[in-house]
Amino acid sequence: MMDFDNDDWDFDTLAVRAGQHRTGEHEHAEPIFPTSSYVFDSAAQAAARFRGDEPGNIYSRFTNPTVRTFEERLAALEGGARCVATASGMSAILATVMGLLQAGDHIVSSRAIFGSTVVLFNKYVKPFGVDVDFVPLTDLSAWEAALRPETKLLFLETPSNPLTEIADIRALAELAHAHGCKLVVDNAFCTPALQRPLALGADIVIHSATKYIDGQGRCVGGAVVGDAEAVGEGVFGFLRTAGPSMSPFNAWVFLKGLETLRLRMEAHSANALRLARFLEAHPAVETVLYPGLPSHPQHELAKVQQSGFGGIVSFVVHGGREGAWTVVDHTRLCSITANLGDTKTTITHPATTTHGRLSDEERAEAGIADGLIRVAVGLESVADIEKDLARGLEKI
Repeated sequence: MMDFDNDDWDFDTLAVRAGQHRTGEHEHAEPIFPTSSYVFDSAAQAAARFRGDEPGNIYSRFTNPTVRTFEERLAALEGGARCVATASGMSAILATVMGLLQAGDHIVSSRAIFGSTVVLFNKYVKPFGVDVDFVPLTDLSAWEAALRPETKLLFLETPSNPLTEIADIRALAELAHAHGCKLVVDNAFCTPALQRPLALGADIVIHSATKYIDGQGRCVGGAVVGDAEAVGEGVFGFLRTAGPSMSPFNAWVFLKGLETLRLRMEAHSANALRLARFLEAHPAVETVLYPGLPSHPQHELAKVQQSGFGGIVSFVVHGGREGAWTVVDHTRLCSITANLGDTKTTITHPATTTHGRLSDEERAEAGIADGLIRVAVGLESVADIEKDLARGLEKI
């Protein structure tokens, strides 16, 4: 059997090797364990496992070897002590809130977050007695002003979805810790290949593994990475009982995605920067939002905080919703879908899809203009992506 030591290895090595524990069959690739339960050697062993006195598998809702391999590998890449894999990115956020908070607690969240996260906080978290206030992502004074004695979590995405705003993670971590709060960072857009929030002071990292960790749009999953207490006990305790679990097959797919993560993220970033420059020069485009452009408000911060600028390019076209839909509907190469992080380039109109459940006021506060388009730049020829978008842009 092999037990890979995570110490003193580079990122690419950890992405391929971390978390693997070979069985007595001496397999080279990680196996999939499609089993719901496990057999104990004795009644005493079963009792010890259920009490927590003896480590080992109990039930695949919360202990599965394939899922555990994925958890250990992602934890190694993020630099966390513990990872809990979940059924989706949204269930990772829910598990974090339910595992760490109680009625009377308070969350301060960035306003610039995924639309479903806003709905989760407003429609489902608040009725359980956990209050949530939303503030501008980049306004540190607004974060500080929103803090209360009962504030327990600061929550944000950086880069944000879909405006690619960049938060100063280190500054927000210092603010959170000065007031006894935990900083939770959704790292789905960058992944640990481009950004490591824990190294910048964050306490918990959230992932939608559905996105770049998979990288080919095959499976749905999520993850929470952090310390042994908050994540290893609080979040894991909720998952064990409530069961928003990752399937072994999905975990195996995500393991394969992690093996090529850095290579793909660098390629996505290179393609996105070229496309952003093309769009910035097009007369039908009002604004391009991409951290790799010097025109981006947080370009200098992104250069310091990230090792690459990511694959998401958002831009506002003339003509509002009609103009945006014209661009979307004239594409032949880009896939019209709200998912992102795929090798295939995807395009969506956030105001009527990912943020469509928000009120007009909420969308306005979040900066989601009717003319906004989000492109998750894939790994096709950038020249072909440019030609595909130009067909619609020329119709405006």
